[in-house]
Amino acid sequence: MTELTHLDERGRARMVDVSAKNETVRGATARGRVLMRPATLALIREGAIGKGDVLAVAQVAGVIGAKRTSDLIPLCHPLPITGVELDFTLDEAASAVEISATARVVGKTGVEMEALAAVSVAALTVYDMCKAVDKDMVIDRVRLVHKIGGRSGEYLRADDSAQRMDLMDNRAHRDEPQTHEHAVARITVGIITVSDKASRGEREDRGGGTIREIVEASGATVGAYTVVPDERDQIAARICEMADDRDFDVIFTTGGTGLSPRDVTPEATLSVIDYQVPGLAEAMRAESFKKTPAGILSRAVAGVRKRTLVVNLPGNPKGVQECLDVIMPAVPHAVSVIRGEVGEHNRPTP
Repeated sequence: MTELTHLDERGRARMVDVSAKNETVRGATARGRVLMRPATLALIREGAIGKGDVLAVAQVAGVIGAKRTSDLIPLCHPLPITGVELDFTLDEAASAVEISATARVVGKTGVEMEALAAVSVAALTVYDMCKAVDKDMVIDRVRLVHKIGGRSGEYLRADDSAQRMDLMDNRAHRDEPQTHEHAVARITVGIITVSDKASRGEREDRGGGTIREIVEASGATVGAYTVVPDERDQIAARICEMADDRDFDVIFTTGGTGLSPRDVTPEATLSVIDYQVPGLAEAMRAESFKKTPAGILSRAVAGVRKRTLVVNLPGNPKGVQECLDVIMPAVPHAVSVIRGEVGEHNRPTP
């Protein structure tokens, strides 16, 4: 079971520190409904509620609710929301106003609470606008149905068949991969730890272990894990074996990317890849530089051998975490392009 992050070691409530997290595109959709008498629903449809246009007011209220979520929920982070959309459906069969809200942000934490707040405030506004004629209304089934972005990837509520079908139809129409989650689940990864001491059993391999944890948490499969000394020929041979014989989608190396004379991982990688993917290495260096000036000293490279993406990561577990946080969102698309499954500019649905 995942531990609660809003409690400190003493069990006290806290706002989670997201300083070290990367800003990524995030989105969330929530739904809910207001059950009412058929006569009340008819008044809403006809615009005959005395206070005015119920759905127009509820829409504005929902946007305000999303923007003010951190003022209402004590441990929520204030977010610079980039978009909020609300949709209302009059469900005659259920005698209800169905409400859907989608919130988006480029930030360090998700917008699930903002989407839920938008639905909740919109529902409360419907109640307020109509309570003079129907005090028996019930706000019902406010729930998260979809979220994207962040380390946990995509979530799609299993029992919301309508939401799932909407998303699948949308993706089929655009001829795009179904989900980021689906794309990640198809990826097989090889891990190569480069360390003299780890290969001799003198030091625990924490870098390789961190890669395994992150890869498996993302839904991808670790197909092989090995430790080799800082020897150029052995590193190159292991990369070739994983790419050529085992046809892995991605190979992550960890260690041997610094300035020491024994740090030869970049040279070994360059000797066997067909071409470089410099953007990945540049993004990792830029992220490391945010944490320490020494980050620009990394000589890590990334490239492609045949149909396998090869990426050098640092040996430090914290550095591994930071770098994978930056590049993992792009890895599924890179694999699909290398495999010829999509065009380079056809981005997968997040």
